[in-house]
Amino acid sequence: MQFANIQWQESVNVKDRPYSLDFNDVYFNSENGLQETEYVFIAHNQLKQRFSALTNDTFCIAETGFGTGLNFLTVAAHWLALAPKTATLRFISIEKHPLHPADFFYAFNLWPHLPEVSSELITQYGNLKTGLNCFKLSNNIELHLHIGDVVDVLPNLKVFDEIWVNAWLLDGFAPAKNPDMWLYETLNHIARISTGGTTFATFTSASAVRKNLEKVGFRVKKHPGFGKKREMLAGYFGGH
Repeated sequence: MQFANIQWQESVNVKDRPYSLDFNDVYFNSENGLQETEYVFIAHNQLKQRFSALTNDTFCIAETGFGTGLNFLTVAAHWLALAPKTATLRFISIEKHPLHPADFFYAFNLWPHLPEVSSELITQYGNLKTGLNCFKLSNNIELHLHIGDVVDVLPNLKVFDEIWVNAWLLDGFAPAKNPDMWLYETLNHIARISTGGTTFATFTSASAVRKNLEKVGFRVKKHPGFGKKREMLAGYFGGH
């Protein structure tokens, strides 16, 4: 397992922001990473509304690029506040270069207002290994963190317990920096474990990404982007 090679940089609203030296890209928006997550992934997957109205026992979210864990923490906070106490959140994430435990702990300190599961996860994160890591948090949250390359993990990712992915957070680095994350073959495996009504959202609006998503069966719409980004993509799976 190769930990992420990062550099901590100052940004506008965050004292220290992690920058990937492996991909020459930032982990989150320099203006406000938390607001970006809320806007791009929470709002455009309608997660708060879906959590509040949930009638199933399990809701499954999958993510390409765990990074600092900001998306997971934000989703978990909304889940604990809105979802039925008897339901389970299954959060699947794939990360090729996870943060070193020291960097991971430092990153979590950037979001002191998201404490619900952070302390539990930090305690277990030190035992991270290559392959699948399963963390049970706050009684009704499961984090299935796959450490490996997305092109190797996704082909072997299967639906289990007949639970399909309900929402995708497509959050790899920018297509120009990390093209494998956005290839037709990669997105086709994402479509394979999606079903009617599965939503997706991503910060990018690259034409190649949009076309590949449409080729594998997603209905795609452009939306205004967050901050200085002009546009982003979101939509749902309509079948092959």
